[in-house]
Amino acid sequence: MLLAALAGEHLLLLGPPGTAKSELSRRLAALTKGRYFERLLTRFSVPEELFGPLSMKGLENDEYVRQVEGYLPTAEVAFIDEIFKANSAILNALLTLLNERLFDNGTARNAVPLLTLVGASNELPESEELDALYDRFLIRRHVSQVSADALGRLAILAAGGGAASAVSASGERTDRGELDAAGAPDDAAAAGASAAAAAAGLAPMALADFTATSASAISAVGLPMAVVDLLTGLRGFLQDKAEPPVYVSDRRFMKAVNLLQVAAHADGRETVAEADCLLLEHVFGQRPEDAAKVRGWVLEAMGSDPGLTQAELVLLGLFGRAVRLLDGEGGDGGEGGDAAGAAGDAAELISLLAARHAALSVSLDAGFPDLASTVWQSPASVRGAAQALTPALEENRSRAADLLREAAVVKDALEAGVPGVLERALPKRHKQYQKGVSGRA
Repeated sequence: MLLAALAGEHLLLLGPPGTAKSELSRRLAALTKGRYFERLLTRFSVPEELFGPLSMKGLENDEYVRQVEGYLPTAEVAFIDEIFKANSAILNALLTLLNERLFDNGTARNAVPLLTLVGASNELPESEELDALYDRFLIRRHVSQVSADALGRLAILAAGGGAASAVSASGERTDRGELDAAGAPDDAAAAGASAAAAAAGLAPMALADFTATSASAISAVGLPMAVVDLLTGLRGFLQDKAEPPVYVSDRRFMKAVNLLQVAAHADGRETVAEADCLLLEHVFGQRPEDAAKVRGWVLEAMGSDPGLTQAELVLLGLFGRAVRLLDGEGGDGGEGGDAAGAAGDAAELISLLAARHAALSVSLDAGFPDLASTVWQSPASVRGAAQALTPALEENRSRAADLLREAAVVKDALEAGVPGVLERALPKRHKQYQKGVSGRA
């Protein structure tokens, strides 16, 4: 919800009744200090409930305008429960307001200050006329009941007053103020948020922080080609290979890129990381079960290492050059000059492989710091991702170590200038080289 607000996007919460969907949005309004609007829709709801009543004075002057003050067109944070019960009279105005941040009031088209709208529903939309509304929500998050591990804290919250603190089942003391803040009114929740920020040495957030973050992130955060390849591969998989296919519009794809930039910017980073793409499980799916497809593909892509495959191809080419230079099989053939030049290329490859091996070791030995340090992944999500990535990254680290050793052997052989040494030192690689020569012949 915080990420949606920082990105200036809308969030849809899907889940059963009684899972605090409205309470979450009230706390967001308290955090942003923005004007808040909340409404429950039914099939009998009329536009006046969301956009304000018709102005009697306007009607006297033959003007069809609404008194919008205090209604959705003047809110910065809004919560609409059962949003898919919106009828066509509400839907048309709502679509423009959500996407363009504009509201038609009489003959005037006015900009609205809406930062984010949180929609809630117990079920997915079934009518095709609601597809456009569904697409307006960039982030779609499934909300379930409180987990069994946290149920004890929920019981303490429900009990209200009592002792200043309580002891959880794990033996940790839980501050009563922290528990009570979940049910506090807006002013108290805002005060609690400000106090917590001050205690941590941070300035409390203001509405301007939310309205400016998206533009700042887009201009300050870069998108590495590895992430670009992951994003394009993910959309290709969802639309062409997933069963059933998952459509990802160009608009949603572009907004997803900006969302990842905001996530990285809020973490204090200057580039988007591959791990940030795990957030897309809440962006690219059409149905709740699609989240697992997105997350699984992203984790598989993170575990694969095309850079190592490319490094191995470079090593193969370098090995062939070294054999020809050392064993006199056609001289250098114009393929890179003398042995010293080839040794320099080997040294460069060794440097790249050493850096990759070190990065893999940091991820594995330090508990995936890129994942653990981001505010946007829960501890459970980090544990799950680490468990899925560990086997692949262990294999990649072993592969990087093998390639590093072979590159060092090639470099030493070139510097020593001893004929036939590579065939004895790296027999498997030499057989691979000979097979390639025979194939070309």
